[in-house]
Amino acid sequence: MNFNFAVAQEDLQEHLARICRRYGVKSLRAFGSVARGKATERSDIDLLVEFNQPVGFFALIRLEKELGQLFGRKVDLVTERALSPYLRSSILSMAQRLYEST
Repeated sequence: MNFNFAVAQEDLQEHLARICRRYGVKSLRAFGSVARGKATERSDIDLLVEFNQPVGFFALIRLEKELGQLFGRKVDLVTERALSPYLRSSILSMAQRLYEST
């Protein structure tokens, strides 16, 4: 992925893992222009999130905001369940793993 981060590149994975663990994220994948390598400085970051357990709406919003601060860009966070049936297979095939719990 080629975009500017609000933290040093070497610290990114550590910060991302910490945030994901705090919110109970099972997996986090990028899709859209970032995953295709077509992101511009104005592009947002589309992220597909899967949780270990169901989370509420406000937790989802807090996670989206925290990830936006980490990446220094607007983040659009979506669950697989919320994906359009017409776009689901395309998104899932292009999605690039950023985090996966062990």
